Amino acid sequence: MNSEKRTPAHFLRSSSNAIPVTELDWVHEATELLARFDRGEEVPRDEQRAAVKASLAVLVDRAPGRSVEVRIPPFAAVQVVEGSRHRRGTPPAVVETDATTWLALALGHLGWDEATVTGRLRASGERSDLSGYLPLI
Repeated sequence: MNSEKRTPAHFLRSSSNAIPVTELDWVHEATELLARFDRGEEVPRDEQRAAVKASLAVLVDRAPGRSVEVRIPPFAAVQVVEGSRHRRGTPPAVVETDATTWLALALGHLGWDEATVTGRLRASGERSDLSGYLPLI
């Protein structure tokens, strides 16, 4: 098992030569990705994955713990927020959404309540309200 800490820069790389980017470049990349979605453009899955993983790395850094599992299928899942730790099966608190919704939340383009009320975000269990950690910028 690799114990290297995964930072946002770890997940965002130039596809042609794997040059690390700065910690805040995920914001630029995610903003551009959302703009492309809004224009109806097809966004390659590897770019979506990179932006999701980079933003989740920021969340993990800001809300360490293992009581809430944040799932952005099919790209990533992380555990965050201090509290009771689960060991097997479904965790007691789960947050799940798609990549576009997650990035809009992370960038502050969408509010937690709006995402929940419209069904774009599903959150269940104790401590699953992550609105206090968002936006990430």
